[in-house]
Amino acid sequence: MEGVRSDPVLRGVIPNSFEHIFTHIARTENQQYLVRASYLEIYQEDIRDLLSKDQGKRLELKERPDTGVYVKDLQSFVCKSVKEIEHVMNVGNQNRAVGSTNMNEHSSRSHAIFIVTIECSESGADGESHIRVGKLNMVDLAGSERQSKTGATGERLKEATKINLSLSALGNVISALVDGKSTHVPYRDSKLTRLLQGK
Repeated sequence: MEGVRSDPVLRGVIPNSFEHIFTHIARTENQQYLVRASYLEIYQEDIRDLLSKDQGKRLELKERPDTGVYVKDLQSFVCKSVKEIEHVMNVGNQNRAVGSTNMNEHSSRSHAIFIVTIECSESGADGESHIRVGKLNMVDLAGSERQSKTGATGERLKEATKINLSLSALGNVISALVDGKSTHVPYRDSKLTRLLQGK
């Protein structure tokens, strides 16, 4: 997702997305943009705001008929440049849950979702101002690791079990969406899939 930030060829999805968003905004005329960034972590099915001063606080998922699923009390920060949005991400990265296993010395033990909300305001033919809102969820999934190979015990084993369950739930949602014949998409099987459900 991040790649090698200092190398334009090896940069990942996230830095390229930041660059694309702000390049597009700089080239656009007669429209005004507001870019906001939020960053959350799902660790053992608990949701944490990676940008909050209170890292012990657990957040709740809520649902509204107009906007769909959202995280109550999740902070967002207005960003006016690539540098500013990268700073927001760097602050959040320092708060992520990372642990060592036999397979990976710095393994992510959580799913992280970096949310970019873009509001665009432009004047319509009626002379009124019209606002469109788009949201981009960039997800860095925790690695699925075979428990026998990682040597996971105790807390690490509990983490691995939760990670594997949520990854399995995500796989089931994708399968149901791709299938086309499925009448039920199991979004509610994990916090990760509920958050990505949208409206």
